[in-house]
Amino acid sequence: MNYEAVVGIEIHCELKTETKMFSGAPLSFGGRPNTAINEIDLAYPGTLPQVNKKAVQFGVRLCKALKCEIDPVLTFDRKNYYYSDLPKGYQITQQEHPIGKNGVFDIYVGDTLKTIRINRLHLEEDTAKQFHEGDKTLIDFNRAGTPLVEIVTEADFRTPEEAAAYVEGIRMLVVYLGVSDGRMSDGSLRCDVNVSIRPIGVEAFGTKVEVKNLNSISNVQKALEYELKRQEEVLNRGEKVVSETRRFDEKTQTTQSMRLKETAVDYRYFTEPNITPIRIPQEMFEEPWYELPSERITRYIETCGLSEYDADVLTRNKELADYFDQISVLTSSYKLAVNWITQDLLAVVDHKGEQTLDSWITPKHFVEFLDAIESKTISSKQAKDVFVEMQKGLGPKEIIKKKGMVQVSDEAILLGWIQEVLDANPQAVEDYKNGLDRAQKFVMGQVMKLSKGQANPQVTNKLVVSELAKR
Repeated sequence: MNYEAVVGIEIHCELKTETKMFSGAPLSFGGRPNTAINEIDLAYPGTLPQVNKKAVQFGVRLCKALKCEIDPVLTFDRKNYYYSDLPKGYQITQQEHPIGKNGVFDIYVGDTLKTIRINRLHLEEDTAKQFHEGDKTLIDFNRAGTPLVEIVTEADFRTPEEAAAYVEGIRMLVVYLGVSDGRMSDGSLRCDVNVSIRPIGVEAFGTKVEVKNLNSISNVQKALEYELKRQEEVLNRGEKVVSETRRFDEKTQTTQSMRLKETAVDYRYFTEPNITPIRIPQEMFEEPWYELPSERITRYIETCGLSEYDADVLTRNKELADYFDQISVLTSSYKLAVNWITQDLLAVVDHKGEQTLDSWITPKHFVEFLDAIESKTISSKQAKDVFVEMQKGLGPKEIIKKKGMVQVSDEAILLGWIQEVLDANPQAVEDYKNGLDRAQKFVMGQVMKLSKGQANPQVTNKLVVSELAKR
C-alpha cells in the first residue's frame, strides 16, 4: 500500500531579551551553571511573576511577520506537570488565548512555492537543562524561565524536504526580525515534529507520533525520513502505530521511544492566577516594519541585478547580507562583491572573534580591494594573498605597495619571462609539439613562479600558446 506523510511542526524559539520571561534574572548561555536564576524562576512562596515587555514586543513582531491574528489582551495559563527540569511543578504558557493565531508562512521547496498555515504562536517560559553523565543527571537552572515563543503549524507538510525548508525559513525569519539568534546548535531554536502516515486518498489522519527536540535542520529531515519508513513498516506488518513521544538518536540515525503520549487533559491547565490580563501597548502594533528575508532577496534581484541563486545564498547569512548592504552603497561591482563575500569571507568570518564584521575588514578597504581586482592591478592569485593580509587590519593599497604586488601586463616583460622559461625547459616544447596539453600548463606555472605571481594570467596564457607554436 502507498502511504502519504502528514506532518506538523512545533518550533520553540528562545527570545533575545536581557532578562527572563517572568523575572529580572539575566539570560546566560554558556555561563557557570545555576548562577542566573532567582526565586521567581523557582516559584518560591510569596514571589510573583512579572511579564517581560520586550518578549511581548518580540512576540507581536513575529505575529505580524507571520500574518497572524493578534490577541490584543495577554493572558497566561499554568501547564501542570512535574519533571526534574521543572521542579516548581508547572510551566507558565498561553494555552487558551495565544498571542497570535491563524497565520501563514510561504516557503520554497526547490522552485515550488508552498504556503504553510500557522495554527498558533504563544509565549511561554523554558525549563531547566539536564545533563546526563552515566547514571547521574545534572541540572542547570540558568535556562529556566528563558522567554520562548512556540510556533505551531497545521499538518501541512508531506515530505521531509518541505519540513526542512520551513524550519530554515523560520530560523532566518527570527534572525532578520532581531527576536532570536536562531542558533539551533546552541538550542536557541528547537523543533518537535508530529508525524503520521495515511493511505493515499484517505482524509482521516493516522496515529500521531511526536519526535522531540530536533536541534538541526539536517536532523529534522533525517528523523522524518526514518520515522515515516518505520511507521510504514509497522502498518505493513499488520500492526498499529503507537501514539508516543520519541527522540532522534544521532549515532544510530533512528528514532527511539521515550514515553507514551500524554493528552492535553493530563496537564490540568488553568488560568495563571498571579498574572492579570494585560492589554498590549498600541506602540507595539505600530512598530516599523522589518525587512523579511524574502523581501531582501527580491531587493537584491531587482536593485543589484543579482541572480536568484546569489541573492538566496547571500540572504541566508544576515551578518554577511548586512555587510553587503554597506559595500553596495560604495561600489556597483555587486557580483564580484557577492562572490568574495559568500566564498572567501564566509570561510574565515569566524576568525574575527568578538569584532563586528565592518570593524574587522572595513567596507572602505573591501571596496578598494574589489577595485584593485577589477582594474587588474592585482591578479586573482595575488588577490588571495591580499585578502589574507586584510584580515590583519591592513588596507589593500598598503598591502599591494608593501609587497610590490603590481600585476604585469606589459607584453615585452611577459615575453622575456616566457622565453627564459622555454629556453630552460626544452622538453616542454617537445611535449607541446607531441600534443601534450600539460606542457602549456607547465610553462604557465613556471612563468607565474618566475614573475612571483605578478604576470597577468590572461595575457600570459595567450603569449605562451603563441610562443610554443613558433618553436
